[in-house]
Amino acid sequence: MPEPDLNLLIALEMLLADGSVAGAARRLGLSASAMSRTLTRLRAATGDPLLVRAGRQMVLTPYAEEIRERTRSALHEARAVLRPSRTEPDFPTLRRTFTIRANDGFVEAFGSPLIAAVRAVAPQVCLRFAPKPDKTATHLRDGSADLEIGVLGEMGPEVRLQALFRDRFIGVVRKGHPLELDGPITAERYVAFGHVVASRRGKATGPVDEALAVVGLERTIVAVVPSFPAALAVARTSDLIALVPASFLGTEARHHEGAVSDRSYAFELPVATENIIVSQMWHPRLEVDPVHRWLRQVVLSVCRRQVPL
Repeated sequence: MPEPDLNLLIALEMLLADGSVAGAARRLGLSASAMSRTLTRLRAATGDPLLVRAGRQMVLTPYAEEIRERTRSALHEARAVLRPSRTEPDFPTLRRTFTIRANDGFVEAFGSPLIAAVRAVAPQVCLRFAPKPDKTATHLRDGSADLEIGVLGEMGPEVRLQALFRDRFIGVVRKGHPLELDGPITAERYVAFGHVVASRRGKATGPVDEALAVVGLERTIVAVVPSFPAALAVARTSDLIALVPASFLGTEARHHEGAVSDRSYAFELPVATENIIVSQMWHPRLEVDPVHRWLRQVVLSVCRRQVPL
C-alpha cells in the first residue's frame, strides 16, 4: 500500500478544529476550492466523510470527533520532532504562568515549598493554583491547565501520568478529645462519635465505610463539607472526627501514630483501607516542552522530599 501523505495531517487538524472548510482554508492560506479538494482526499484516506452538512452548517462525524484530539497530539509531536529546542531556557529571566489544578489539601501541604523551589530557579514564574471540582481531562486538553494533581480518574488514554507519592487516610480529632484520652482507638470507639466528611461531590461514604461494614459497624455522618481544610477546621472545634490524607497534616502525622499538633490529635484508622497514589498529569503536547519538563521535575522533587513514594 502507498504511504499516506502526511501533509494531509495539517489540513485534517485545521478542519477538525474549525469544523468548516472555509475557516480551515483561511487558516491555511488556501482557496475554498483547494480546501474542498483536500477534504475529498482526506475522506478517501480515512474512509469517513469527516464533515457533513447539517442545515446551513457543517458538523463533524462521530469518527471525526473521535480522532480530533489524537490528530492534534500527533501533529504537535511531529512538529516537536522536526523542530526540537536547541537551547536551555533562561530561567532567571523566564516569565510564564503555570496553571495547576489541585485540591485545597495539596495546596496547603505542598504549595509553599513548591513556590519556593520554583522561585529559587525562576523568580519571575507564577504558579496559579486552580480549583479542581471534578476529575476531567478537559482543562489539560484545551490548554487552560498545565498540570493536574490528584488521584487518576477518567482522564483519557492520551494524558501523561507520573506518580508523585503514596498517601493514606487518617483520623483527626481536636486535642483533648475522648478518643485521645481514654485508651486505644478501636473500631467500636471510632464509630461511637459523629463524623465530618470531605467531598467535593457531596458524597458521604467511602472506603472506610466499606471496611467498617465488614466488621458489622457503621459511622454516623453528621456533616459533609467540600474540602479537607474545612473538615479539619470543624473537627478542631467540635467532638466530630475528620478523615484526611496523612500528607495534609505534615511530617509528624505522616510518620508517627497518634501524632499531636497544637490543636489536633491524629491517629491511624482502626480498620484497614487501601493507600492512594497521588500523581501529576499533563497533556502530551507539553511532553517535550523544556520549561514544562522542568516544572514537572520540581513538583516531583518537592513531593518526594516531603512524602516518599
